[in-house]
Amino acid sequence: MKEFVKNEEAVSPVIGVILMVAITVILAAVIAAFVFGMAGNVSTTKIVAATAIQQNDDIIITYKGGADNGELSYLIMNVEDKALCYTVGDTGSTGTSAPAESEVSGCRVPVGKAWTFTGAGGDGKNHVVVTGHFKDGYEQVILDTFV
Repeated sequence: MKEFVKNEEAVSPVIGVILMVAITVILAAVIAAFVFGMAGNVSTTKIVAATAIQQNDDIIITYKGGADNGELSYLIMNVEDKALCYTVGDTGSTGTSAPAESEVSGCRVPVGKAWTFTGAGGDGKNHVVVTGHFKDGYEQVILDTFV
């Protein structure tokens, strides 16, 4: 009678070599990303907030602050075709044609500060966009809604 011998020794070394090659390739890609600066341009989201409400024909935008309030340089608020730029301190030109309202309040946009856009209409379809510009050059939309 013939006896069959199972030989499973080749399975384990082959899988081991494949795993070692895969780990080496992944590790080389991660190291190359850091060496060539590919991972250095990742920015984090800033934590600030604003709200918008409509009262009759006026739209009131209120800045609510947040963890990154101290990093905020200025706000640009757009309600339909009307724009307002709120600048804190002396930040120079904002690069917009919006009228500037400058105030200094401890070099921060004051939490609870409200701006009123008059004559916006009461149809509930006014597009409100508030963009925050930060000291590190980062720009982020902090409110995008219809009121």
